Amino acid sequence: MKESRALPAAAALLTGTVALYMALVAFGNITDFGTNQQFVRHVLAMDTTFKDDDLMWRAVTSRTLQDAAYVAIIVWETLAALVLVAATWLWFQGLGRGSYHHARRLATLGLLMVMLLFGAGFIAIGGEWFSMWQSQDWNGLDAALRVFVLSGIVMLVVHLPLPSGTGGDGPAR
Repeated sequence: MKESRALPAAAALLTGTVALYMALVAFGNITDFGTNQQFVRHVLAMDTTFKDDDLMWRAVTSRTLQDAAYVAIIVWETLAALVLVAATWLWFQGLGRGSYHHARRLATLGLLMVMLLFGAGFIAIGGEWFSMWQSQDWNGLDAALRVFVLSGIVMLVVHLPLPSGTGGDGPAR
């Protein structure tokens, strides 16, 4: 592979890695709905936290609201996976023609969707608002951080300036 295509190829492969991960997560949540449904229910109900009266008013105990939140998470995961699959396809298409602008834009959108879900959704809202960090049994903060960091690293690779003379789009706009 020519050196000028090494960075776009890396961006394509890394974007594809996150796309595969998100597709598998969404697929797992759809085909094994009950497992993570219980996770979401326990986190939102705050039933395995320290039960501090100053925090328990935040708990969502309605099964309907808990399940609606879970379905919304699955929809978001599925959409992020589809966006990232499309971005991966555009990266590989761009390798042939030397144009990466659309791939970069779509990858940015998909990676941002993942980072918002795992950063704002799971780390901030689940971890802090619903005190997930207090639970020994239903604490997904480490896993959420891993996905957030992975997606952030891929985002950085996607936005590295392309070498001059590649016929690409130059630095990310």
